[in-house]
Amino acid sequence: MEHKCDLCDKPAQVHEVLIKNGQKHEIHLCPECASAQGYGGAAGQLPAKIAKKIPTGEMTPERTAPACENCGLTHAAFRRHGILGCPGCYQAFEKQLEPLISRAQGGATHHCGHVPDQQSGHLDRQLQRTRLLKQLNEAIATEQYERAAKIRDTLHGLSGPLLGEQD
Repeated sequence: MEHKCDLCDKPAQVHEVLIKNGQKHEIHLCPECASAQGYGGAAGQLPAKIAKKIPTGEMTPERTAPACENCGLTHAAFRRHGILGCPGCYQAFEKQLEPLISRAQGGATHHCGHVPDQQSGHLDRQLQRTRLLKQLNEAIATEQYERAAKIRDTLHGLSGPLLGEQD
């Protein structure tokens, strides 16, 4: 998504995302307006305003990690503030977020939602079928036909039609 300069209609090339008190503030400036606002500098040289925020030393993988394409948030900024910038951050930082979400949700990485009491038995049966179908496919793929037959028999023993089957 290409941004326009906040001060004129030229394409923005300088982008800054600030999060203060949980509120996201974005700044998008063209090179001319950025220079006038103190973001300018010689080619290959960081502006003083930005350079003082970056510790000196070797570039670590965290500093060179990609940012979210939608809002420009980096993983380091997320770790510092604990707040994602937009829904696109979930995809941009999927590998880094998965262990966090898993720990926070007791091992779950997908939302299951609330199950009404009268539906819990049906859901348990459906989850068991899903697990057994996965095991069946794995057994067939690894040519463990005796194990596959036992799993098939267990599936047939469950009441009601299987996933994808018609009555």
